[in-house]
Amino acid sequence: MKRLAVIFISACAATSLLAQETYENANIATEDLNGTARYVGMGGAMDALGADISTIGTNPAGIGLFRHSTANVSFGFVSQQDAADFAGANKTNMSFDQIGFVYSRRTGRSSFLNLAFNYHKSRNFDYILSAADALNNASQNKLSYVKGAEGVFNIYESDNGTLLADDNTFNQVDYLYYNAFLSDENGDFYFNNANGYMFNRANSGYIGEYDFNISGNINDRVYLGLTFGISDVNYSGYSEYFETLGGTNSVTLADERRITGTGFNVKAGIIFRPVETSPFRIGVSVATPTWYDLNTSNYTVLLNNTDWGMYDSGEIGESYDFKLYTPWKFGVSLGTTFGNYLAVGAGYEYADYGNLDSRINTGGGYDWYYDEYYETTSGDRAMNRHTENTLKAVNTFKVGLEFKPDSKLALRFGYNYVSPMYNEYGYKDGTVDSPGSYYSSSTDYTNWKATNRITFGLGYNVGKLSFDAAYQYSMQEGDFSPFTNYYASEQDSPEYDNICNALNVKNKRHQLVLTLGYHF
Repeated sequence: MKRLAVIFISACAATSLLAQETYENANIATEDLNGTARYVGMGGAMDALGADISTIGTNPAGIGLFRHSTANVSFGFVSQQDAADFAGANKTNMSFDQIGFVYSRRTGRSSFLNLAFNYHKSRNFDYILSAADALNNASQNKLSYVKGAEGVFNIYESDNGTLLADDNTFNQVDYLYYNAFLSDENGDFYFNNANGYMFNRANSGYIGEYDFNISGNINDRVYLGLTFGISDVNYSGYSEYFETLGGTNSVTLADERRITGTGFNVKAGIIFRPVETSPFRIGVSVATPTWYDLNTSNYTVLLNNTDWGMYDSGEIGESYDFKLYTPWKFGVSLGTTFGNYLAVGAGYEYADYGNLDSRINTGGGYDWYYDEYYETTSGDRAMNRHTENTLKAVNTFKVGLEFKPDSKLALRFGYNYVSPMYNEYGYKDGTVDSPGSYYSSSTDYTNWKATNRITFGLGYNVGKLSFDAAYQYSMQEGDFSPFTNYYASEQDSPEYDNICNALNVKNKRHQLVLTLGYHF
């Protein structure tokens, strides 16, 4: 173990510039449909209708439609369908989803100035993934071997006989295999073809969004809003990858990763009624990137349950800082009411996740004039090119309606379609010349497809109190790969091919949201 630690420290000492990997970045950049039960029950299609505190983060002008001060708090449950509890993670969890208030003040006969604050859980990471399949002469450890054999990174033996790679051009998984499994006492390399694999991962945590808003309206016809948001990232994931290598031989790679940090963004919006005598409204919104400053850490262990190799196990731990800038978002929405018994809304949002910007921390300095420390960064060009080829623009469509058979009772329905973020042929490329690759501690990835959400809700008012409930069912499928397929560069070296079929996985989620509101 001491020898392993020395090797790892030597390999990492030359790299002080750190960034992150595409698939982990994508997990941080996305958002869920969440907020008040009224907002969820209508599928979030309220960006032009407004008068719900959850529009503070989608179209800030929606806060300008409030005529009374109000406060809301929301909580509920989230349950994953067809999942088995793993590593202490449960498929059903309680969730605190939202709390906020709006202070509304009349500034004219038909004009108001509103101030608002809202917290909501923009991303719920709770998810358990299980996959198992046969492997036909392919394996995770073979992938490490053929990358070295094909010259993806250079392997050499140091003066003391340890195995190193030039210029940190290998990741943590390759490191563990080469130094704890693939070499024998003579320093010779070999690999094992696996019979099959089993994989389990449990993700947990959330991104909390804290939004501060100022908004108002002009003559009850034009509504304007501006929101400043602060994001709080708390992600934890633990996975176990198990390969059978024939007989009683096997190898297990266990990985634990945490990502924490904060970010901020600015959102602006406008809602207007093109016809003064009509309740029909059009909404337009824009959101800047969320500028994240994050820290990631991992603890990775390789257990070698075979008769070969220099070590029974190997382990690595690492922590580093990086920055991530999400893409701009643009939205347009429509909404109208019919009397006091029906409201209908629709919305569209566009965000190009191929423009995710992974940033390398290049150092910093002290500004004596302003008496403050500053950091300098640069774009990780290699990883950003990989992101551009792996991720794509996402189109989100939202529709919803609210029907009031009685002045106190409301029934709500909604639907969302979110187009796929991942390219069908995208893959985790461990050969990208980026620190995000060097410090990668897992080889699996999933190309998720489109998301469909169906929502229902109801509300009941009693004087100044309101009680709302909503149910959301979301469905998403994806193609899971335990490691990247590798095709040998030489036609006469077919034994270096390492091909594993993708496996269909699903994420079906049920959510119940309850909201208590009070207006004054």
